[in-house]
Amino acid sequence: MRLTALLAIFFLLLSAMSLNAFAQQTPTTPLTTATAPTAPAITVNTDKSAYLAGDTIVISGQVKAVVPGTPLTVQILDSNDNLIQIAQIDVSSDGKFTNSFLASGPLWKSSGAYTVKVQYGLPNVTAQTTFTFQGSVSPISSVFQVKDPNSQQTFSVNYTITGGSVNSMTIDAQSISLIVSINSTSDGAITLQIPRTLIDAKTSSGQDDSFIILIDGAEVKPQSESSNGDYRTLTIQFLQGDQDIEIIGTQIVPEFGPIADLVLAIAIISIIAVSAKTGLRFMPKY
Repeated sequence: MRLTALLAIFFLLLSAMSLNAFAQQTPTTPLTTATAPTAPAITVNTDKSAYLAGDTIVISGQVKAVVPGTPLTVQILDSNDNLIQIAQIDVSSDGKFTNSFLASGPLWKSSGAYTVKVQYGLPNVTAQTTFTFQGSVSPISSVFQVKDPNSQQTFSVNYTITGGSVNSMTIDAQSISLIVSINSTSDGAITLQIPRTLIDAKTSSGQDDSFIILIDGAEVKPQSESSNGDYRTLTIQFLQGDQDIEIIGTQIVPEFGPIADLVLAIAIISIIAVSAKTGLRFMPKY
């Protein structure tokens, strides 16, 4: 009986010790392994972000897994999602590819955001990028009649403009300038053939001097200029959104011009005729 009681006490003590040890155990948290970002199966880019008509577009990129003998398909879509160019090019053993396209032809006409799409092997192995394209702009050539409000004379100014249109040309006699107002729909340039009788720029010694050119108040240099005995020709570049081109010289159309010369000539002839008839003399006779 005593032995049974001892065994019962022993098992109770053993159970208590086991429970206490289990309670003191610290639960372990499973370790989490950080997953490295997966490289894209294919990449593509262009050498520039914007192109003009006639530029060369270089497209390059890399595929992650090369499939020997499998070409890569390149598609170029315009701003209206029309397919304008497609090609299949080879991929090198290291996965890199590159190809050049000339932005020229009947399909390269609309301006805007263009998309380059590439596809390699499986249909889902694709990538794309975008660039801005400025289509060719036909130059506009015309003649603008500039009227001087003081003398009422009219001067013909020949011009050629790309990237916009001419709204008006006015004379500012106070600032000795010709102001050309334009509607610039894109970056462009204007070439003006300005009569010297309208406005000119001369040094104190009578030699041709450079015009001061302002676009919306900021001074710019002409892209080119030339002259002859009758005209000064300027080519001026502008940006989309520019409005007023002011050409400042050193001399502008006279206030009365040829009309004054004609009136003076008639007056002199009249005086001579009157003096011949009346014997009027302008110098004393000794």
